[in-house]
Amino acid sequence: MTASQVASLSAARRQKELDGLAGGEVVDLLVVGGGITGAGVALDAASRGLSVALLERADLAAGTSRWSSKLVHGGLRYLAAGDVGIAYESAVERRILMERTAPHLVRALPMMLPLGPAQGHLATTAMLAGLTAAEVLRAAAGTSRRTLPRPRRLSAIETLALAPGLRRDGLRGGLLGWEGQLVDDARLVVAVARTAAAHGARVITQAEVIHLAGDGAWARDRRTGREFEVRARSVVNAAGVWAGTLSGGVALRPSRGTHVVLDGAVLGNPRAGLTLPIAGERNRYVIVLPQRDNRVFVGLTDVEIDARQPIPAVPTPTESEIRFLLDAVSAAFATPVDTADVLGAYAGLRPLLAGEAGRTADLSRRHAVLLGGDGVITVVGGKLTTYRRMAADAVDAVVAHAELIAGRCRTRRLPLVGAAKPSTLDRVAAPRRLVERYGTEAPQVAELASTRLVPELDLTVGEVLFALRHEGALDADDVLDRRTRVGLVPADRKLAESAVSELIDAALPVP
Repeated sequence: MTASQVASLSAARRQKELDGLAGGEVVDLLVVGGGITGAGVALDAASRGLSVALLERADLAAGTSRWSSKLVHGGLRYLAAGDVGIAYESAVERRILMERTAPHLVRALPMMLPLGPAQGHLATTAMLAGLTAAEVLRAAAGTSRRTLPRPRRLSAIETLALAPGLRRDGLRGGLLGWEGQLVDDARLVVAVARTAAAHGARVITQAEVIHLAGDGAWARDRRTGREFEVRARSVVNAAGVWAGTLSGGVALRPSRGTHVVLDGAVLGNPRAGLTLPIAGERNRYVIVLPQRDNRVFVGLTDVEIDARQPIPAVPTPTESEIRFLLDAVSAAFATPVDTADVLGAYAGLRPLLAGEAGRTADLSRRHAVLLGGDGVITVVGGKLTTYRRMAADAVDAVVAHAELIAGRCRTRRLPLVGAAKPSTLDRVAAPRRLVERYGTEAPQVAELASTRLVPELDLTVGEVLFALRHEGALDADDVLDRRTRVGLVPADRKLAESAVSELIDAALPVP
């Protein structure tokens, strides 16, 4: 059996493992939530030798984990806020992802801060100090310069070469640093979940938890309506912004972060990410992030939402947030952008720990592992970059609380499915676009079918089949919105939806 087969999440495997749980199998750990935190906890625990079941009410990465900026942050923002601990932690976790566990999913992205009339001598000096601090963080974390090159100052000509669409009047140059950029955040979640499955974890989507306790849960199979009990020696609540609905004593102040999707040509096809200071704000920026498909993501807002109201499964960007982002970009580029240029928009909800800060933008991004009176261990806060550390802390707490016998954390050096050194990935016999998304599994995807699903989109039939056979996709939403991300642009989603549905009807059994 190949590594891909061991890690495969299929409809048949889901049903077999669900039947086992419903039939009375007891697991060491039940994890609730299939985002990056829950998947990370499942992988950490399973790789230590614990028996694990993960229940997710919708799909892997259906919540906050798929709505990020797709960046693997080195923590400079937190250092600027005086939080040295989380800044260093972020830099370490960035190194682990880029050099050990997921080099196929993360690349180095040049990030440039243009120096215009608004950045005077003092501001420029402060920003240069920030680049120096970023270099110190890189070195302290042990990240190779081959992975993240040295930051430097750019001339105006060099700045325009990387971002031709910028305003030229008053442009004095730029400051260039480097960050990690994910090919896609949802793909990282799927890779972590599949790696957990390869270590024996039962990963069951479309399974909604109705009641949660310290020794298990009562759940419903949303595909059939069947209700069942899961028995466990310990339970981790990793439901993100919904954590408080499952276990008491969890105080969160969720905030909404919105991005817009633009055609790169609208901004002159930038070759680097851009950090644009917001006028009148301290330590707050809008970022412009070029993607591999010639699209550009622009973000990020930080708007507090009312935690007393029902939390939407899919948050909706507001017109004012979109306008805010477009105005910030228009101030920096020669050609203004407007709502007609927006191809799509998305919003995610951050599960921030409640604190004393006046704005959610100022709240700490630290994570917390909380033991409730019901015996449920909840992990909240944090961010995508540090998911592995969050998971390790949560499993340490589980082992101590439930007195389980388990090995030490192994995930610092445990490669995810498809991972390999860059030199090995360069030799993989498959189209480069597939290697960047599937790593060493790219030839298997290509062998399934190399024809385009529809002529207008760079998406193959093989990618859809691989999602159904190996990545746990159960319906068209799973394929379009989380395995391939076609759904980020509604017009593209409309083009592909019927073709994907036809493939699913032919490939998946009726539940």
